[in-house]
Amino acid sequence: METGDLGNRESQIGRRKSEAPIGVFDSGVGGLTVFRAIERRLPNESLIYLGDTARIPYGVRSESTVQRYALECANFVRSRGVKAIVIACNTASALAADYLRSKLSLPLMGVIRAGARRAVDATKNGRIGVIATEATVLNGAYERAILEIRNGLEITSRPCPLFVPLAEEGWLDHQVTRSVAEEYLAELRSKVDTLVLGCTHYPILRPVIEQVMGDNVTYIDSGEAVADRLAAMLESEGLVCEGRELATEEFYVTDSASRFRRVAELFLGRPLEAVETVELGSF
Repeated sequence: METGDLGNRESQIGRRKSEAPIGVFDSGVGGLTVFRAIERRLPNESLIYLGDTARIPYGVRSESTVQRYALECANFVRSRGVKAIVIACNTASALAADYLRSKLSLPLMGVIRAGARRAVDATKNGRIGVIATEATVLNGAYERAILEIRNGLEITSRPCPLFVPLAEEGWLDHQVTRSVAEEYLAELRSKVDTLVLGCTHYPILRPVIEQVMGDNVTYIDSGEAVADRLAAMLESEGLVCEGRELATEEFYVTDSASRFRRVAELFLGRPLEAVETVELGSF
């Protein structure tokens, strides 16, 4: 084989790899806010989303069970030929990200480290708030990640469990949502200058959160942070897809496809062409 032919072949292989999709998985629908952030940041990229809706919520499971579930999800999206995987779930990011890195050779990132880094960079007074599900708050993953980056910061965490069903009901501009937000955020309002939206559902409620917290707070959307980090990684690895006409999207769930589709269209603000139900464990 001529040297020129070899170079052309290597170029074609690299191009095919760059055109491979990015896999995103979550325990349910909340990770769609991460999907949306990646889609906006990287419009040329094809995306595959898996929601493990048959086994939601992950937050009540043991660490070993979450790791098993996460590996099955990762193996499924890997079977679709992805070039990178994003864990769009705070619980799985906290309990299974390092485990998955030990099992997979693909680039993989979770939402917690990216969100923690952005929060540290944003704070001016060293006081950071974290709102999340009860499981994520109890796990302390954001606190650990933030303090690993910069020790000595003051972190106040607040569980906001009702935000999830309110987001899924579409009560984005409802007095009940406003009242719940005021109750949850009261202790944070005059205390922090940076607020981490530590659950993937919460960006959907960001307008009402901002109304309650005010203008003098920087809001950290981990999905946006992951999208930026993913863009940098793809650039450094030579995996950026250049052709917009190549971009595709696929949605998979493990149960309740019709409900997922309804909530997904609310989260994404557009209709979905198809949602396919799959069984995990054989990939």
